[in-house]
Amino acid sequence: MIQYFYETDFSLQGEASFTQWVCTVVKDEGRALDELNYIYCDDEYLLRINQQYLGHDIYTDVIAFDNSIDESIVGDVFISIERVVDNAEQWGQNFQIELKRVMIHSVLHLLGYKDKVEDERQLMREKEDFYLNLFP
Repeated sequence: MIQYFYETDFSLQGEASFTQWVCTVVKDEGRALDELNYIYCDDEYLLRINQQYLGHDIYTDVIAFDNSIDESIVGDVFISIERVVDNAEQWGQNFQIELKRVMIHSVLHLLGYKDKVEDERQLMREKEDFYLNLFP
């Protein structure tokens, strides 16, 4: 089950398409999806989460909390719409594509992919690009 929550004026259009896409990604990676919550918010909301739970005093575009049990994915993903807008502008990217990239990036983390070193970042980017092309 995927649920969407809004702590900002943003509203995701086509939730069913996003749900189908994310479920396909999880299944393609050989895992099961139990519960995934996407929480869309602004910079200040996500900054407070970052400070309170991770001890980081910086703005970020996404934070994923992995609450998975065994092979079933359970998680909460917080996305700052302001950061996604800024990132899209900075990289000359369409907002919708950047949003999808952040959404699937967080799912890949929940699936166990890392991005701390160059080899991991490269694999993460390849997976993101592959799954972005699967969006209906």
